[in-house]
Order: sequence, then C-alpha cells, then structure tokens
Amino acid sequence: MAYDPSNVFARILRGELPCKKVYEDDHVLAFHDISPRAPVHVLVIPKGTYVSMDDFSERAGDAEVAALTRAVGRIARELGLAAPGYRILSNIGEDGHQEVPHLHIHIFGGRPLGRMLDPAIAP
Repeated sequence: MAYDPSNVFARILRGELPCKKVYEDDHVLAFHDISPRAPVHVLVIPKGTYVSMDDFSERAGDAEVAALTRAVGRIARELGLAAPGYRILSNIGEDGHQEVPHLHIHIFGGRPLGRMLDPAIAP
C-alpha cells in the first residue's frame, strides 16, 4: 500500500476536513473517531506521511517515535482510561484490514472490551 496524500487523515492534517481534536503537538494529532466502536474511540496519527506502523518504525525519527508513543499514553490517562484499562490497535496492510493508507492508532475504552480475536478462528 502506497501513501496517498488525498487520504482522509492527510486531509484532516491539512485542515481540509474538520475533526474533534483531543491532543496535538509538533508530531502528532489525536481526535475522536467519527464512527466510534466504544464509548471512547480516539485516533492518534503522526503528522508525517507514514503508511503504517511498519513504515513508521523504519523511517520515523526518534523524536517522532517518542512523540507518538507518549501521546498514546498521555491521551489514555487524560481520558481516564489507564486504571480501568483500554486497548490500542493499528491495522497494517490487507490482512490487517487497513483501510486508510496513513498510520493511525485507535484507542478504545470506556467499557469492558471483550476478546480481541475470536478463538474459534485461530489456526
């Protein structure tokens, strides 16, 4: 999957589409998902043009990596998710069901989230 500069997250970063911002710094933007799958569903994206976590881990600078990692924890704490718990998820590639070619990390919380994968489908 190649980076597409017209993807929805790139458009949000350029201010072409609105978002309900939760957090922003020099390297990261976080906002509420428009189709939440849990009471709390926030997307955390780097401002750089990275397709996936694989791409990000290979090409991002140390400051970007630290900013993204720290942002996820900070946002979860600020939203009151640290004590009860939360889930982070990043889909990568076709098998991972990645739909937008811009790295994004989902933060889910606000209720018990159940199993992540159905054990019936395990090999």
